Amino acid sequence: MESKGSDEVEKLKTKFMSVWHNVKYSWALKSKTSFSRNSPVFLLGKCYHFKAEDDDCPEDGAEGSDEDFVMGNVEAFRKDFASRVWLTYREDFPPLPGSSLISDCGWGCMLRAGQMMLAQALVLHYLGRDWTWPEALTLPPLDAETRTTTAAKRLVASLEASLQGTPKTSSIGPSLGPQAQTLGSAEEADAHLKETYHRNLVSWFGDVSLAPLGLHRLVRLGLTMGKQAGDWYGPAVVAHILKKAVKEATDPGLAGITAYVSQDCTVYSVDVVECHKVPSTEETSDETPESPPVAQTSQPLSAPTLPEDRAVIILIPVRLGGERTNPEYFDFAKSILSLEYCIGIIGGKPKQACYFVGFQDDSLIYMDPHYCQSFVNVSTSDFPLQSYHCPSPKKMPFSKMDPSCTIGFYSKSVQDYERIREELSKLLQPSSKDKYPAFTFVQGRSADHDLSSDLNTEKREWPFIRDTRRTVTTAGDFVLL
Repeated sequence: MESKGSDEVEKLKTKFMSVWHNVKYSWALKSKTSFSRNSPVFLLGKCYHFKAEDDDCPEDGAEGSDEDFVMGNVEAFRKDFASRVWLTYREDFPPLPGSSLISDCGWGCMLRAGQMMLAQALVLHYLGRDWTWPEALTLPPLDAETRTTTAAKRLVASLEASLQGTPKTSSIGPSLGPQAQTLGSAEEADAHLKETYHRNLVSWFGDVSLAPLGLHRLVRLGLTMGKQAGDWYGPAVVAHILKKAVKEATDPGLAGITAYVSQDCTVYSVDVVECHKVPSTEETSDETPESPPVAQTSQPLSAPTLPEDRAVIILIPVRLGGERTNPEYFDFAKSILSLEYCIGIIGGKPKQACYFVGFQDDSLIYMDPHYCQSFVNVSTSDFPLQSYHCPSPKKMPFSKMDPSCTIGFYSKSVQDYERIREELSKLLQPSSKDKYPAFTFVQGRSADHDLSSDLNTEKREWPFIRDTRRTVTTAGDFVLL
């Protein structure tokens, strides 16, 4: 009885903390973000220009909110941004592995940022970079006052249910997508197919134990790395958790993709190429459902994917400075986010993670996971998608970016990887300022290099913080784990 009472107290504490974080982060949200009319905006490899009519155009250098833009392709930018999968704090989901927590408010932001980056890779894989959600422009603005009022009402209802001994339960069913319907045209059939992929993709990130890429699965994998539900996760740890989640996923739709994490800021090309190749020991069955075809980007980087190839999500944990991000890496980050095969950067401010997807001038554009939303049961064929898409981009100066981050790329074939390697190698060439690369490519296998001495104990001076005259251990958040 005493144990049961203690569990109830913990649940009530969790609910109160959930609402507190909800209020805290809702107040921090802004529904409008200022953009310059005179500078291009980059979003995951796409460039947008916001131009105002001559009659309404402000003086050079003036800024205006996105409501003021009346020309250019602002609508296209809005639709593109709102089509990215947005994964945030949730509450009232089934307890996480190894704990009684039913919310990730206040600690799960880096896991959510990692989920968003992984979701973008899957969007490229199945739908292509040009895909946008037809309902993206119909999303209501984020209303902090309404949001916190709703949260308070849910808290009261939830507490009443707890006191009455009727806790909520949920489960995920075998069906993760809408049922097929009779469609009248090829266009409608194509739209329906894309929406099915879209809905299935979102469902993989559901907050239930059976979702292959959901928070419960990531927390369970984190336990093997010494991380508990409620701990704060760094960008390198999350990269390794994502790799494991993709590798161990049994859903047929994820069979054609895997993940690779660089070691010691080094990408070993032979290892990546071997990741692309489907292991010969894998056997296919006629009864296994066919995976959706890999979508082509608007400007294919290489020949179509070969039958024996898998796509690879390349994750590169790096540190772009000492205590703060070195300004010399600002242009590097801009160049990375200008590439269509870049799936973004997970990082943020110290102890406050976010998902960087673009930039304008000296500000990063990001998606914010610090917004507590209700649990959604993704086992139903028509679960609402609105809460998985964000209508409001946020901006942050490059100077506030935490130096620890993980950069992601999507490579759909061996040929594609070779092109990516060549392009990034040129980008990473040292400049006349003796700038050191954030990471490097090596033609070989990691097994060919003795990395054991880098674990836990050895200290070494990293090139990218050489100007600080400090040393760091390789047990930091950006090297081998």
